[in-house]
Formats: sequence, C-alpha cells, structure tokens
Amino acid sequence: MTRSLKKGPYVYEKLLKKIQGKKPAEAGVINTWARRSQIAPEMVGFTFGVHNGREHIKVLISEDMVGHRLGEFSPTRKFIRHGGKIQKELDTKKKEAEIAAAKAAKSANA
Repeated sequence: MTRSLKKGPYVYEKLLKKIQGKKPAEAGVINTWARRSQIAPEMVGFTFGVHNGREHIKVLISEDMVGHRLGEFSPTRKFIRHGGKIQKELDTKKKEAEIAAAKAAKSANA
C-alpha cells in the first residue's frame, strides 16, 4: 500500500537537516540508516551512504530517483550465481574453449 496523499511522502527529517544549507560538492558522503526514507527533490546531487546491514553503499542521487526510497539503491543481498555441478562443467568447457581459441590465434600470428 502507498502512503496516503493527506500525509504526504515520508522523508526522514534528520537527512533534510544534514543537507540544509549545504552544496552537494562540499557535503561529502552522508551516512544514513534510514532506508525507508523517500528521496526528496532537495537531495538531488548529494551522495548518501545507505546502510545495507553490513556496510554503507554510496548512492549518488539523481533526478530520476526522486520519489523512490533510499533502500532501493542499496541491495542487502549479494548475488553470486545460480547453478552447481552443471554450472561448473559449463564454466570449465567455456574456459577450455577460450584457451584453445587463444592458442589458435597465437599460432596463426606466428
């Protein structure tokens, strides 16, 4: 559900205080744990360090991000890859093909 129009967007007040009266270039990285805070137009150009549960991820705010939440741009999970034994076999075949192609190219040049 979205927030009612009567209440307006939720923007964490401390974030607005931190950027009030500052220019984006002089502010540096502003660390925050407020992932649920929406991005306001005043935040454009600033860099926020949004906490993902382990570290702060730098997020440079652009005009396209206004209205979204800060947490959307700081993923909490790290994707490695899908697959198990089959994926390993495919990877080894791919590496072997690359090596064979490199050797063929080397012998063609020599």
